[in-house]
Amino acid sequence: MIDEILEAKKRLGDYANLTPVMTSGTLNKAVKANVFLKCENFQKAGAFKFRGAFNAISKLSGKEKSKGVITYSSGNHAQAVALVGKLLGVKTTIVMPDNAPVVKYEAAAGYGAVIVRYNPSKQLREEVASKIQEESGSILIPPFDHNDVIAGQGTAALELFEEIKYLNYLLVPCGGGGLLSGSAITAKSYCPECKVIGIEPELADDAAQSFRTKVLHSIKNPPTIADGTRTASLGKITFPLVLRYVDDIQTVSEKAIIEAVKFLFFRMKLVIEPSGALGIAALLSGSVQFDGNVGIIISGGNIDAETMIMILNSK
Repeated sequence: MIDEILEAKKRLGDYANLTPVMTSGTLNKAVKANVFLKCENFQKAGAFKFRGAFNAISKLSGKEKSKGVITYSSGNHAQAVALVGKLLGVKTTIVMPDNAPVVKYEAAAGYGAVIVRYNPSKQLREEVASKIQEESGSILIPPFDHNDVIAGQGTAALELFEEIKYLNYLLVPCGGGGLLSGSAITAKSYCPECKVIGIEPELADDAAQSFRTKVLHSIKNPPTIADGTRTASLGKITFPLVLRYVDDIQTVSEKAIIEAVKFLFFRMKLVIEPSGALGIAALLSGSVQFDGNVGIIISGGNIDAETMIMILNSK
């Protein structure tokens, strides 16, 4: 699948931002490693999701594009699909939970998407989207369980390896496993000895359970502050890829996530959403111990003011 990732990079071309790789002497000293942050908070729409959404939608035929696309997402994928639709002239419909962060809802709507809200405690987003899809004939672009989406997400790690060349470890946030799968495929192709570690919240540890038992586990609406990882489970496509290419999956506490967001804000002047700070949370909390060169995918920076104020004021 590395060929598909390389093709995705060409397809993204001038559309995606070449996001910076940032370092911090304070961070390196604290964790006794050389840490390289691939900052996808500077990606278009504020997260890595733009990569996968663009790759998938741009590959559609003219006839398929004319039908419009539909997806379901708590936020970042929603924004990405909406923006890509705007760029490519494709009508977009987004199924979003009614508790989605306001900043993400407003951004998706601002890009021109039709937003359909649902109650996640009473409805399944897949069922809501499926009903609309049947009526409209639109093309489904799911948030992670799609080969073209996975290939697009893998381009973030590809850029990281092209710049840094060698990593002992790569830490990647894990929700549905699209970013983790794509990153792991890239890592094993460019640096086979690099250990790829997925990081998820303790309160949303379905992927960790699945990885350890080799049986797919699911957690519905986990109450984690990292809203980008509230996906119930890995997907039919991503689960086998994670088992094949990923070396381990570790979890972090809510406190560790909050402290990581604060560290990135105060020490590196980076605005990062909780889901994007999982790798830093794992390092700073000591839940994982690494040395040498450690790459971290900072997955996004779409955080609403209320959540950021709560985090920065926390003790």
